[in-house]
Amino acid sequence: MTDFALHPRLGADTTFVADWPLSRVLLLNDARYRWLVLVPRRADATELYDLGDIDRAALMDEIARASRILKGLAGAAKINVGALGNLVPQLHIHVVARSPGDPAWPGPVWGHSAALAYAAPVRNAFVAEFLKAH
Repeated sequence: MTDFALHPRLGADTTFVADWPLSRVLLLNDARYRWLVLVPRRADATELYDLGDIDRAALMDEIARASRILKGLAGAAKINVGALGNLVPQLHIHVVARSPGDPAWPGPVWGHSAALAYAAPVRNAFVAEFLKAH
């Protein structure tokens, strides 16, 4: 874990939420969606298969944990989970709360439109809620 470094683009586009046993939990800076990014703290991991069996199982548990918390906090109809990595090669998992009426519903959030940055008080309140719920 000592060689872990967050990709600069992930650092620029997110806010730190927590470090879980495997993953760094980040909030994407787009106030239109409740959108977390989980980044396994393993150097040079770009694909799920780069993780060993134990880490891969831990990541699935953390995705499920983040999904449950996010669905409850956001009152979401659906949680979308994806690992794209086309712009950022570092392995990271998107966990996005979705509901009818959100700007991209029912289509994908990726590439839909420009992000709308959080106001700091709203962002900080969500992070505090998430931390209390986890």
